Amino acid sequence: MAHTLLPFVASFSSHVLCTQLLISKPHLPQFSSTSSALHRRFSCLATSVQSTSVTQFDIKQYMIEKAAIVNLALDSAIPTKSFPQSNRLHDAMHYSLMAGGKRIRPALCLTACKIAGGHEAWALPTALATEMIHTMSLIHDDLPCMDNDNLRRGKPTCHIAFDEPTAVLAGDALLALAFETASNLSSYPTEVSPDRIARAVGELARCIGTEGLAEGQVVDLECTCVSDQVPLDKLEYIHLHKTASLLEAAAVTGAIIGGGSDEQIDQLRRYARSIGLLFQVVDDILDLTKSSEELGKTAGKDLVSDKTTYPKLIGLDKSREFVEELLGQAKEQLNDFDPESAAPLVSLANYIAYRQR
Repeated sequence: MAHTLLPFVASFSSHVLCTQLLISKPHLPQFSSTSSALHRRFSCLATSVQSTSVTQFDIKQYMIEKAAIVNLALDSAIPTKSFPQSNRLHDAMHYSLMAGGKRIRPALCLTACKIAGGHEAWALPTALATEMIHTMSLIHDDLPCMDNDNLRRGKPTCHIAFDEPTAVLAGDALLALAFETASNLSSYPTEVSPDRIARAVGELARCIGTEGLAEGQVVDLECTCVSDQVPLDKLEYIHLHKTASLLEAAAVTGAIIGGGSDEQIDQLRRYARSIGLLFQVVDDILDLTKSSEELGKTAGKDLVSDKTTYPKLIGLDKSREFVEELLGQAKEQLNDFDPESAAPLVSLANYIAYRQR
C-alpha cells in the first residue's frame, strides 16, 4: 500500500513540529548532526548577503526548519522494515538519501507553492520527490562509469559504502519511489485537485528525462576528455539540462500544486533556470578554489578529468562576473510577486551565489 504523507502535511504548519518530533525520535541520531551541519552551511549568509530588500529575512533559520521537516518525512518514506528480504537495498537508499545535504530543491518547491497562492504543506509530496530524484542522480553520477567519485557529502559514495550493483539499484528504486510519492493522491489535501497533481507529475518526468537531466548527463559525458574545446553555448546547454532542470522541476511543481497562474509558473520556471545555471557556475569556481574537506566531495576532479567548466572556458574572473549577472536575472523574475512572500527565494538565490565564497 502506498505510503501517505498526509500526517506530515496536516501538522506542517506547526513551528514546533521539528523540535517535537526530534525529541520523540531519539533513535534518529542523523538529525542532530544534520542540524549542526546545516547551521554551518548557512552561517555565511549573515555576512555575505547584501540585498537590502531581504536584510530582515533569516534564510539560515528558514532553510534549517524546512530541511528538518523534509528529513523527517524522507526518513519515514523508505520502508526499511516492511521488506526484510531487501534490507540491503533499503539501507543503501536510506544511506544516500539521509547523508546530509542542504535540501535546496524541496525548500524551493515548498516556497514556490506558497508564493503561487497555496500552503507550503500542499507541496510536500512533490518536494520529497525532487530530493529523491536528486539523490538518485548523485548516486548514478558518482558511479565509475560516470564521474567515478568516492566522496559525496563528506561520506563514501553509495557504490563505495555498498557496491556498484546495489548503488545502481538504489538509484533506480529512489526514482520509482519519487513518482510513487508525488502521484499518491492520499498524500494531498482536498484543496489540491487531481488535475494539478497529474500536471505536476508530468512536469517532474519531463524535467528529468530526455528534455532534462538525462539529456544533460549524456551530453556532459560526450564532452569529457574531448580534444576540441567545448563551446560556451554547449556548456550552457549541458547545465541547463543537467543541473537547472531539477531545480526547475522543484519550482514549477510547487507552483502548480499551489494553484499558480501560467504567468507565475513561467516566472518561477525562469527563476529556477537562472539559479540552476548560477549553481553550476559557482560549483565550477568552488571546485578550483576549495578543498575536499570544505566541499564535502572531491575537489579538483574537474581539472583532473579535463572536464569543461566555466573557469576553463572564460576564466575565474569572468566566471565570477557571470555569477552576478545570473543572480540579477533570477531576482528580476520575482519582481511581480509580493516582496515578503518572495524573500525566501531572493535569499536562496543570494545563498547559491555566495556559498563558501
